[in-house]
Amino acid sequence: MTVHEGLNFVGGEWAPSSSGATFRRCNPARPGEIVGEFPESSAGDVAAAVSGAVEGAAAWAAAPADQRADVLEAAARWLEERAGDLVVEMVREEGKTRAEAAIEVARTPRNLRFHAAEAHRIEGRSYPAADGGIVYTRREPVGVVGAITPWNFPLNIPSRKIGPALAAGNAVVFKPSPVTPLLAQRLVEALLAGGLPPLAVALVHGGAGAGAALAADERVGAVTFTGSTAAGRAVHRAVGPSRRCQLEMGGKNPVVVLDDADLERAAQIIVKGAFGLSGQACTGTSRVVAHEAVHDELLDRVVRAAEARVVGDGLREGVDMGPLAADFQLEKVLRYVRIGEEEGAELVTGGRRPDGDGPGDGHADGYFVRPAVFRDVAPEMRIAREEIFGPVVAFQRADGLDAAVELANGTEYGLSAGIVTRDLDRALEFARRSESGLVKVNQPTSGMAMTVPFGGLKESSTQTFKEQAGPSMMLFYTREKSVYISPR
Repeated sequence: MTVHEGLNFVGGEWAPSSSGATFRRCNPARPGEIVGEFPESSAGDVAAAVSGAVEGAAAWAAAPADQRADVLEAAARWLEERAGDLVVEMVREEGKTRAEAAIEVARTPRNLRFHAAEAHRIEGRSYPAADGGIVYTRREPVGVVGAITPWNFPLNIPSRKIGPALAAGNAVVFKPSPVTPLLAQRLVEALLAGGLPPLAVALVHGGAGAGAALAADERVGAVTFTGSTAAGRAVHRAVGPSRRCQLEMGGKNPVVVLDDADLERAAQIIVKGAFGLSGQACTGTSRVVAHEAVHDELLDRVVRAAEARVVGDGLREGVDMGPLAADFQLEKVLRYVRIGEEEGAELVTGGRRPDGDGPGDGHADGYFVRPAVFRDVAPEMRIAREEIFGPVVAFQRADGLDAAVELANGTEYGLSAGIVTRDLDRALEFARRSESGLVKVNQPTSGMAMTVPFGGLKESSTQTFKEQAGPSMMLFYTREKSVYISPR
């Protein structure tokens, strides 16, 4: 397989890190297989990237809306033309199944086209003035936007940040996760192929130090971040009160199943939300709060479905759950499985590494784990409160809607929550009382429409600006100025 030689894109040029330091990214299904070698950027590399973006920001801000939209449209076409290769690269680098990667690769160009249209919708307002003149507002780009992104959606999430930032006329410095550097590089290649001026974008690979340097650079007018709550808090501290910060962070997302639910449908909803993407979605299902009348039957259905999942290399036919994305992810999931057992919850199935006799190669050394289901999980247990970010689901009992709502809300997070019921009144009551930014009725907690605002409550978000759509999306990437004009 090809070993890619990655580069930063700084000051309009592809370049290694200034120190020459690099890191390797390997296939999580076969850790001995190297995907590529990429620059380990220093604070100096980040500063150079910001300097280039500052230099290019004014020209890009002055570009007509048509030009900004055309670049995003052309980048979308570039990605579509290479969809087959991108799917394979995503499976090798991140660990998704081929089907999961295909969904993300197809969605990313649609994101860019959606944001291209926003370039034409940046508008101000006018107001009457007491002296017979006029007062109007105009929206202008913030200048340089820092985009710090995670590895679980290496094309989709960056496109949701970089797309609107460029549509608004900002230059962008992009710091992707070191887990998925190749896909990040492909996105920048698409933008440049689409005609984006080279100084309007920069790419700096590397770890947390590079992200910290980007967030701390006072020349960056806005920082948009998706990742863990701990890392998000650090970004927020670095950005401070004088600059803009948008954070989308962790979740501990529940599905409430009431006594009137269709249990087969409920089980399908839970399994898709809990084990899709190997449980590595911020909106994935990690808790099930089941009415005691249906708890045991629902648990049996979910356990059978979990045991039927075929775990293996995502490029192989028949596999419906790939590896975890990295060794630290595997270690974290296995650690939380041990914690759950030590705290007294019953591990009904999974939570162990496969024995190697399944259809996926690489079980012996790949980062695979069987999907885990716990029962008898008390609210105070860590597996009920802390984000695991893996294929682990905790079952809890409730004797009615009030108890279910209390359990569902009993966490510091507030990203996504779901309910399965035939009773519309109780569904609407749950939606009203849920302390989550997203509420899904008879749907998985994961999976969001690009045309709908996305963001959480409590420790899941800064709650100031939403992603994906809605008026606050473009407000984040622009600043408002009021202009007063009096008649002569």
